[in-house]
Amino acid sequence: MAETHVLFVEDDDVIREATQLALERDGFRVTAVPDGLSGLDAFRAQRPDIALLDVMLPGMDGVSLCRRIRDESTVPVIMLSARADSIDVVLGLEAGADDYVTKPFDGSVLMARIRAVLRRFGHAGAGEHGDDGPGVGGILVFGDLEVDTEGMEVRRGGAPVALTPTEMRLLLEFSSAPGTVLSRDKLLERVWDYGWGGDTRVVDVHVQRLRAKIGQDRIETVRGFGYKLKS
Repeated sequence: MAETHVLFVEDDDVIREATQLALERDGFRVTAVPDGLSGLDAFRAQRPDIALLDVMLPGMDGVSLCRRIRDESTVPVIMLSARADSIDVVLGLEAGADDYVTKPFDGSVLMARIRAVLRRFGHAGAGEHGDDGPGVGGILVFGDLEVDTEGMEVRRGGAPVALTPTEMRLLLEFSSAPGTVLSRDKLLERVWDYGWGGDTRVVDVHVQRLRAKIGQDRIETVRGFGYKLKS
């Protein structure tokens, strides 16, 4: 089995070298670069399996780099932020990042997040949902929205909707139980594979991104409880 290729963009030499060694010891192949422009060049030249991007980078910051990557690819992106309460976390998620890790980070936490992201990208809901709900043959229909749970495709008004694997998994969770309220913690567990409490901002931003693609009114906020898909 081929090694998973990680693009790691970090301007701090000590963090970059130490993290690269840790990732390589854990069996990953790593391309490590010190700035955003080099990161974009490396991404385009090598097409890694996953990208780890520091938020604060010279040349091109991590949020801008994430946005450029997302314009070209659905490859998973994890942002590295120095502060858990930083607005940069939300900006990174809005730019298309799938998750984030706060610095300084424990190596085992970073590895766990990477493996969780790779698991859900390798299995973007396939085999996890049957044909429950309206529709026939794996096609679920909610108004003008069609969700093909076998082909992993979504159409709105007959036009294809491009979703990242994380957005697809989130939609599959909603569409498997239309009208049922799903809490943020439950979505973190099912979609992000968190075995522990996580930052619910990850859920909120992804719901916002999903709404922008499938219709703002399709997913309803149930204040104090979570979200539900209108059936």
